[in-house]
Amino acid sequence: MPTVEKLTNKDVIKSLITFISGTIGFYLLVFLTILMIKGGAGFSPFIVDNSRQILTVVVSIAVLSAIMYCYFFFENKYVLSHFSKMAELFLIMYISFILEKVMSGFVDTLARPIAFLALMFATLFRRRDAIFINSVFCIIMLIIDRILNTMEIGMYYSYACLLCRFCSGIIAIFLFNSIKTRFQSVLLAIVLLVPVEAINCIIVLPVSLGSIAATQIFDVLIFSGLSCILSIMLYMFILPLFEMIFAELTVFRLRELTSDSAKLIKRMKEKAPGTYSHSVVVSQLVEACAKAIGEDSELARAAAYYHDVGKLKGPEMFAENQTDYNFHDDITPELSVDIIRSHARNGAQLIRKSRLPEFFADVAVQHHGTMPIKYFYYKALKMSDGELNIDNYSYTGPTPSSKIAAIIMIADASEAATRTLPERTPEKVEEFVRMLIEERLDMGQFDNCNITMRELTVIRGTIVNQLSGVYHSRVVYPKLSVTRKK
Repeated sequence: MPTVEKLTNKDVIKSLITFISGTIGFYLLVFLTILMIKGGAGFSPFIVDNSRQILTVVVSIAVLSAIMYCYFFFENKYVLSHFSKMAELFLIMYISFILEKVMSGFVDTLARPIAFLALMFATLFRRRDAIFINSVFCIIMLIIDRILNTMEIGMYYSYACLLCRFCSGIIAIFLFNSIKTRFQSVLLAIVLLVPVEAINCIIVLPVSLGSIAATQIFDVLIFSGLSCILSIMLYMFILPLFEMIFAELTVFRLRELTSDSAKLIKRMKEKAPGTYSHSVVVSQLVEACAKAIGEDSELARAAAYYHDVGKLKGPEMFAENQTDYNFHDDITPELSVDIIRSHARNGAQLIRKSRLPEFFADVAVQHHGTMPIKYFYYKALKMSDGELNIDNYSYTGPTPSSKIAAIIMIADASEAATRTLPERTPEKVEEFVRMLIEERLDMGQFDNCNITMRELTVIRGTIVNQLSGVYHSRVVYPKLSVTRKK
């Protein structure tokens, strides 16, 4: 998730209105729940008889909502600057509240999908945000259960739900980084079973210890297990809807976009195999570099897969897809430059047309920045008598606006250029990569992405190590023909 240093006055006003509207929406859900449980005839008497409790709940939710706003104002301004993120925040809370109330009313209090909210926030927000919101939601649900006990939930049950919700949520949030596939998410349900079953058995069962029956133990175990399973199942079902509606780039979505079955990847593999091979190597380099400097390695890897997708328009015009014949030998340098630099713009257009993330389109159009296309510039110089404007032989930009785009710029140039080195020793590769980075620094290619010199040094070292492994020397096999003995 990108960082936002400062909110504009417009952002502050919009975010305040959104949070106030979101809080009012939560009030409406609470009152709708009361209406459904008590019915039309019992609604007004309940409101009158429990006016003090209702006021307590209203004030408590308002205070907690204000605390949430203050948290994001000081810790993650990006959420407040984007309506979609605030909409996600409240929508997840609404869905969690509805699901818990439905399970409490129609199944059992212990069957609530208590880990659902934590999983959703761990996926769509930062870990710290997920921990905070999960804690706030625990308090909100405890207040509603105890003070506004419309479903007559027992005290021990409400406290058991509080502890289970908090503990399972924290465990889910901290384990989430190790989950890379949707199937691994299913396995998480088994892990969550342990604390949930333990807490419910310790807190709920001793209430009736004197007359405890096997059926009571069975009910607690079954409904506790159902809670964990439902949390994962609902998460797996609802998350894709959020991915689609809010264009979220989850780790699952990113992996789907980089699979061989993805539409553009499949086309590139068939029509531009050289570009596909180059993109695979670049994605490996970029993933390692992003991880080394603390950027989102999954996002970086996926963006690298699509950085050259514009070469699908005329793949034979690019060296990695050519065999013996080079089309550029028969056309002017100016036309060659137009064809070569158009792949950045074509890539962005193709990505948008395919409804892929806008970030991929940004990387596609930025990964060459405003660098000159030297080969054809030198070719044009040889064919002309005077000086030439190098801007006419350069990419049109813009320059990278993110660290990931800068990494892809470096990795793309390094991988392509290293192939031309006659001697690929680590020392030669390191010298070459250093030269590429310094050249781009001198030309101001990294001025708009806030990348530091320390990070560039780490990137250089990582690329050198990776390329030395990819293009390592091999044993020279003897020229000896052998035949099978008869």
